[in-house]
Amino acid sequence: MKRREHSGPPVRRSSSRAVRLEILVFREGLRTEEYYLVEWSRRYRDRAIVTIDPRPAAPLQLVQRAIEYKRAEAKDAKRGRGRPHDQIWCVFDRDEHPHFDEAVKLAMDHGIHVAMSNPCIELWFVLHFEDRTAFLDRREAQHRATELLGCGKVLAPAAVDALIGRFHDAARRARKLDAKHAGDGSPPGSNPSTGVWRLVEEIRKGRPSS
Repeated sequence: MKRREHSGPPVRRSSSRAVRLEILVFREGLRTEEYYLVEWSRRYRDRAIVTIDPRPAAPLQLVQRAIEYKRAEAKDAKRGRGRPHDQIWCVFDRDEHPHFDEAVKLAMDHGIHVAMSNPCIELWFVLHFEDRTAFLDRREAQHRATELLGCGKVLAPAAVDALIGRFHDAARRARKLDAKHAGDGSPPGSNPSTGVWRLVEEIRKGRPSS
């Protein structure tokens, strides 16, 4: 998938309604999220086009950039210069980021989708293999993901294949965590939790070309 190297919104080639679902993703990590999402995009390219912004950043910066793109695309569309992306997503970790709550609220207020993992995206990878219900810190999640996948931040092809093959198990476990937090009165997105599965579901569902 070709990267967008310019600083403005991606160029929209058509003003008519596209057959495939078009998703624009802003992500925190430099490599991990991109390698993972690019493979999903490749496998479901008949129904979804996923464009990944090449510049990683902290959550608040990601959301601000996503809002800027969304506004610019809306202006271009009014001038007959293409159409906006169907969905814009920000993918980031809870970790210990400052302004995290502000970033999430800002995204919600402007119709930007958020795929957040608490404490980090490695929790999402761990859920492909086993249940996790107790609090865990970032280092523990990363260490366990490395053990299970046999690789670190740079996902090996075999690791990506394993993750894709176990997606349904991971999504089920992530939904169970959401239900657990709701049941015990914990705030949404409490540790451990992840919403990456929601973005993957959108890619998988897409908009079939036939």
